[in-house]
Amino acid sequence: MLSLMDRRSVAAIATLDDGVRAALFACVRDASGPVTREGAAGAVGISRKLAAFHLDKLVAAGLLQSRIEAVGAPKVGRAPKVYEPSGLDVGFCVPQRDHGLLAEILLAAVLRERTDERASETVLRVARDRGSEVGAAERERTRPGRVGAERALTMAADVLTEQGYEPARDPGGVRLRNCPFHPLAASAPELVCGLNQSYLSGVLDGLQADHAIEAVLAPREGACCVELRRRVTPSGR
Repeated sequence: MLSLMDRRSVAAIATLDDGVRAALFACVRDASGPVTREGAAGAVGISRKLAAFHLDKLVAAGLLQSRIEAVGAPKVGRAPKVYEPSGLDVGFCVPQRDHGLLAEILLAAVLRERTDERASETVLRVARDRGSEVGAAERERTRPGRVGAERALTMAADVLTEQGYEPARDPGGVRLRNCPFHPLAASAPELVCGLNQSYLSGVLDGLQADHAIEAVLAPREGACCVELRRRVTPSGR
């Protein structure tokens, strides 16, 4: 299943699968400043009306942004609409990878390093904090109250679907069929898998679901090294 960000990326890429639209996008990106409809139409060799149609499609896809250029506008008539790059990074990978998240955690660990802990401990702490922020944001959005194991697994699976983990339910919990940090996890498994477990534990903490389920290391070929499992009570029930 594609995450929300993946679907947006696919839609943006599909928008560029048109020669005129791709030429207009390149025109705006290569310009030294905002481009008017007239300017874009002249550069590509099409009518202003057709340029306006395709430029607005690029805005709808998030590839460009538009605004009314009031500065320097003619005194008679309406101020022109101008277009410029939106700054959106578009990328698509199957299965989904998120090396940006990994880099953010490692960078934050460098910036937040403390003298009373080893570098590896800092990484795990920062990863858990980042996961907790994600889980807390989802809990704030859904406001589920106290959750049992079943509800907790469903909530966690929903969050992790959007992050590319490809969760799949099984009798014991949730398997994560994709590792967003591959192939770096294969290059440094102790570091990356430990970071991943701490991040997912943080997500459960933020969801206030860690009393019912836990993130456990369970390496499996071709899948994420972590699984979500029901917590076993002291009585074994």
